[in-house]
Amino acid sequence: MSKGRDILIDESRSDYRLETIKITLPVFLELLISSLFGMIDMMMVGNSGTPAITTPSIAAIGITNQMMFIGISLIQALATGGTTMIARYTGAKENEKISPVLKHLIVISFFILVLPFMLITQINGQGVMRLIGAQEDAISIGFGYFKIVTLGFFFQAFNLTVFSAMRGMGDTKNPMKINLSVNLLNVIGNYLLIFGKFGLPKLGVTGAGISTTISQITATIVIIIYSVKGNHDLKLKLKEKFLIDSGIIKNLINIGGPAALEQVIFRVGILVFVRIVSQLGTVVYATHQIALNILSLSYAPGQAFGIATTTLVGRSLGERRIDKAEEYIKESNVLSLVVSAALFLVFFFLGTKITGLYTEDQNIITQSKDVLKLMAFIQPFQAVTFVMSGGLRGAGDTISTLVVTLVSAVVVRLAAAYILVNVLHMGLMGAWIALFIDQMTRFIGITWRFKLGNWKYIKLY
Repeated sequence: MSKGRDILIDESRSDYRLETIKITLPVFLELLISSLFGMIDMMMVGNSGTPAITTPSIAAIGITNQMMFIGISLIQALATGGTTMIARYTGAKENEKISPVLKHLIVISFFILVLPFMLITQINGQGVMRLIGAQEDAISIGFGYFKIVTLGFFFQAFNLTVFSAMRGMGDTKNPMKINLSVNLLNVIGNYLLIFGKFGLPKLGVTGAGISTTISQITATIVIIIYSVKGNHDLKLKLKEKFLIDSGIIKNLINIGGPAALEQVIFRVGILVFVRIVSQLGTVVYATHQIALNILSLSYAPGQAFGIATTTLVGRSLGERRIDKAEEYIKESNVLSLVVSAALFLVFFFLGTKITGLYTEDQNIITQSKDVLKLMAFIQPFQAVTFVMSGGLRGAGDTISTLVVTLVSAVVVRLAAAYILVNVLHMGLMGAWIALFIDQMTRFIGITWRFKLGNWKYIKLY
C-alpha cells in the first residue's frame, strides 16, 4: 500500500468532509446571499412602476450585467493564478511568499483589465449596450444605470482580487462577512433610491446603480483597512518598495492567462448568445434575464464547491499529498450533488412562483415555466462541472478548461442556439435547450480531462 493510502487510514472520510464543508460553507453563504440580494435588486426594479418602464429597466440591468460579468470573470480568472499559488504556498508553509503574490495581482489586474474596461464602458457606453443587443427603450431608461455600475467596477475588481487571495489561504469567512454587510447596505440603498423614500428622489433603475456602486466603495474601504492594518500573511506594507518578481509573473500568466482567455471566449459566446435571444423582443429578453437571475441562485453552491476545491487541491499539492486532493474532490462532488438535487425540486415545481416575485407581467411568467423546468435538469451536470473545474484550476491546469469552454460555450452553444432559434423558430425555449447542450458538453469534457490525471503533476516556478 502507498504511503498516501496508509495515511488515509488515520484520516477518515468524515475529516475530509468536515474540512470541505468548513471551506465551502462561508463561500456558499456569501455567493447565495449575493445571488439573493441580486434577485431582490431586480425584483425591486421590476415592481417600481408600470411594465412599460420596468420591463426595459430589467432588460437594461441584464445588458449591464453581461458587461460586468465579462469584467468580473476576467478579474476572477486572472486571480485564479493567485489563488492557486497562495494555496500551494500555504500548504508548503512558505507564507512569506503570499503578500508579494497579492501585490503583483493587484498591479497586473489594474493595468491589463481594469483600466481598459473602464475606458471602453465610460467613453462609448451606449455603443457597448447596442453591441450586446439592447433595444432603444432599454438604452433610454437604463443608460444611467450602465454608466454608474460600470464605473464602480474599479472598486469591485480590487475587492475580488483581495478576496481571491484570502480564499487561497483558506480564509473564506472574512470575504463572506464583508459581502454580507455590503449587500445589506445595497438593499437599503435600493429601497431609498429606487422608490424615493425619506425625501430622497425616486430614481428607479438609476437609483439601483448608485446604491450598487456606493456599496462597492464601502467594501473597498473595509478591505484596505484589513489589508494594511491586519496581522496576517496578506498584510500589504505600503512603505515597502514594489519589486517585480519574474517567477510570480510567470506563474500568474501561466495559470491565470488561460483562465482569463477562457472567460474571454466564454463571454464572447455569451454576448453572441444574448444577441440571438434579444432579437426575439424586449419581453422575451426580460424573461431570459429573469431566468438567468434565478439560475444564478444555483451557481452559488456550484461555485462555492468549485472555489473550495481550488483551495483544497492547491493546498494538498503544496503538501505533496495527491491522495488528499483526490479525496477532497470526491467529497465536494458528493455534497454538491446533494445540493443540486434540492435545487432540481425547487426549479421544477416552484419555477413560476419564483418568477412571479420579479414581475406581474403574465407574458413573462408564462414563458418562464418550461425554461425553469429545463433549468432543473441542468443542475447535477453543472454541479459536477464546477467541482472538477475547480480541482483542475487548483492544480494549475487551466488550459484544459480553456479548450473545453471554447468547444462547448462557443462552438456547440452558438451553433445549437442559431439552429433552434433562427432555423427551427423554437424561441426562448430553443435558446435554453442550446444552453443545456452546452452544459452537457462541458460536463463530458471536464470529467474526461480530470480522469486522465495529468493535473496531479503540474509544477510551479
